[in-house]
Amino acid sequence: MGQYNEFKAKYPDAILLFRVGDFYETFGADAIKASSILGITLTRRANGSAAHIELAGFPHHAIDTYLPKLVRAGERVAICEQLEDPKMAKGDVVKRGVIELVTPGVVLGDANMLAVKENSYLASVYFGKSITGVAFLDISTGEFYVAEGDDSYVDKLLSNLSPKEVIYQRGYEDRFSEAFGNRLYTYRLEEWVFSQDINREKLCRQFNTKNLSRAHSRHS
Repeated sequence: MGQYNEFKAKYPDAILLFRVGDFYETFGADAIKASSILGITLTRRANGSAAHIELAGFPHHAIDTYLPKLVRAGERVAICEQLEDPKMAKGDVVKRGVIELVTPGVVLGDANMLAVKENSYLASVYFGKSITGVAFLDISTGEFYVAEGDDSYVDKLLSNLSPKEVIYQRGYEDRFSEAFGNRLYTYRLEEWVFSQDINREKLCRQFNTKNLSRAHSRHS
């Protein structure tokens, strides 16, 4: 449980699927949530100094069945795997690591999670001093759109493209709610993630261009 708590602290807002032998286990609040969404049995077990902790799990080979259900329910899911054969482990604890973070807006491993005839947009909103920027990436096709304007204009774009997830700056929760309501699945990141210099370089490298001054509004 010490190892589990260490990983859970790194992904506090995600359901942590913790590989234990042939099962993925969830604990505590995650177990309560997972059992409700997936319809699996919720049990309780002794937990050291704590009296009991909730537990719910499913066979590892059933992840293709259960993971899409969690994502479609709007949950972020961190998958923690065993990184070594338990028989070869040194000490009492098997080495583990989070190998994938799956969110409603970023689904890379299983096409079954994506609606076949539906775009799957991930959006990013940035609130500037006098203007709001927005970018859309369709992870199923690679199409990329950028725009800027007032909040009402960005709201129309969000309504039209219906992104699966919207990322924006931490600390702007009230501004986001006032501008776009509470209908969207959102996730917040620190301000530095939106640094102009860092992201300009990334975009230039991605689109193989020296600058963005003459970049088109759509790339595939």
